[in-house]
Amino acid sequence: MEKYIFALQLSHLLGENFSRDWIYEQIEIPKQGHLGDLAFPCFQLAKSFRKSPADIAADLVPKLNHNVFAEVTSIGGYLNVFLNQSFIMDHTLKQVMTDPPLYGHHDFGDGKTIVLDMSAPNIAKPFSMGHLRSTVIGNALANLAEKCGYETVKINYIGDYGTQFGKLLCAYKKWGDEQAVKENPLKELNKVYVKFHEASQENSSLIEDGRDWFKKLENNDEETITLWKWFKEVSLEEFNKIYELLGISFDLTRGEAYYNDKMEATIELLNEKNLLEESEGAQVVRLDQEGLPPCLIRKSNG
Repeated sequence: MEKYIFALQLSHLLGENFSRDWIYEQIEIPKQGHLGDLAFPCFQLAKSFRKSPADIAADLVPKLNHNVFAEVTSIGGYLNVFLNQSFIMDHTLKQVMTDPPLYGHHDFGDGKTIVLDMSAPNIAKPFSMGHLRSTVIGNALANLAEKCGYETVKINYIGDYGTQFGKLLCAYKKWGDEQAVKENPLKELNKVYVKFHEASQENSSLIEDGRDWFKKLENNDEETITLWKWFKEVSLEEFNKIYELLGISFDLTRGEAYYNDKMEATIELLNEKNLLEESEGAQVVRLDQEGLPPCLIRKSNG
């Protein structure tokens, strides 16, 4: 509001050659608090007004008159304003109380969509502070975007696939307790996973066992798939408790495994378009033009 009022008043003072929108874009927030809350640089006005930026700023000082400004000064070619915090708080609270649903509403996002990839916890692992931060910030951004007219799509991309699940399956079969997992899923599953890594330091054959279990998962072995789905189910139940506590929901929740049967078609399409390249036995897509490292599509071992 205050930035808009500043730009609007300046547009009336500067004339039709300087639009409100252009002025709005030029307004800055001083890096040092003693220089004000908002500042407008007058350097681009010098040619039109045939005056120095400092003189232009000084001329504008007495002409700015609004309750939102507590003080107006000119410093080195800048027009600086200090805001009337009491007025702003009073005005804001009146807006909120008068029509809460409309407070902060804009329409510049109408017809546009914003996709937010947020939360993304890992199955069978504790819900970390990093995941919590992503969840809360993502939801706050979605709320702000919706207020500005955007359609939002909140995606929770779950970590539910990879070689680590071979290790987890192996660990559970060796040391897991079904009842303990039911009582405290994330703690118990993480405990046996950590135990696997500790034990593999002494017994390297466990690493191969983990690979074998992951191969079973890839081959849709019935027992393996049943266990893996159970790990997902109990983990998601725990995650949902947190989401419900926070009042946060998602438009789409999918795991990495969802894309397993879609990779071959994607690789075939990349190959048809001659985008795949061999690199040290692996297949990659070069992204040099975007200034990015190669995207690994298929490892050398398949």
